[in-house]
Amino acid sequence: MRIAWATDIHLEFLTPAGLTRFVVSLAESKADAFLLSGDISQARGLEKHLRILERSLERPIYFVLGNHDFYHGSIGAVRELAGRMTGASSQLRWLPAVAPVELSEHCGLIGHDGWADGRAGDYANSSVSLNDFRLIEEFQALGFAERLGLMQRLAGEAADFFLEQLPIALSRWKQVILLTHVPPFAAAAWHLGRISDADWLPFFASEIVGTTLESVMEQHPDGELLVLCGHTHSPGEVAVLPNLTVVTGGARYGHPEIQREWEV
Repeated sequence: MRIAWATDIHLEFLTPAGLTRFVVSLAESKADAFLLSGDISQARGLEKHLRILERSLERPIYFVLGNHDFYHGSIGAVRELAGRMTGASSQLRWLPAVAPVELSEHCGLIGHDGWADGRAGDYANSSVSLNDFRLIEEFQALGFAERLGLMQRLAGEAADFFLEQLPIALSRWKQVILLTHVPPFAAAAWHLGRISDADWLPFFASEIVGTTLESVMEQHPDGELLVLCGHTHSPGEVAVLPNLTVVTGGARYGHPEIQREWEV
């Protein structure tokens, strides 16, 4: 199977003509399936944009959600929408709602939205204030400490999911692709050609997910895990273990593109 991966495509920033150009570029790809690692749109436009991709590509679209996908909405409502669309579509697949996916005889796919957990960098002294805290319903009434608690609960959901699903996938396939939005290691939180600083790392990495993936892969030395993520808008690659590689995708608002296309 040939797959194409894109991340942080932010379709809400495109003009109608720009959206058409991007969709045509995907449709003309030779990929048999598409992977989207979050920040597809915003809450009020997500269904419309997923429907456009579904109609135009007529091939499986495996996706997770990013923080921007919840803007002007709630995490609960957007996840409910993604699950409902997955249940009603033969092409759209929100990965937390489905079993591990077989891409080829030797390669499987799992995924979860993930969330930054505030453990990397210096959350207590960070001056960063994300739009997440103003534009996502669940965060709006929270104080500094309460925000951290919610971030860590959301990241913990992803870690628990991978702790359960990754061993299942590794028991079926030698190679597993894991799709998530937030880099699971500080060493993968690239920004402008270098690793993010202590101000931004609390919001650009998910240490609990990284620790979970390391633990599972150390117990499965014959397996191979490729993590595809985004969020930081800067590309980079790091080999965390001999059998665990993380690739972070780049992005520019208004200029979505395929990051990689390859056969598995």
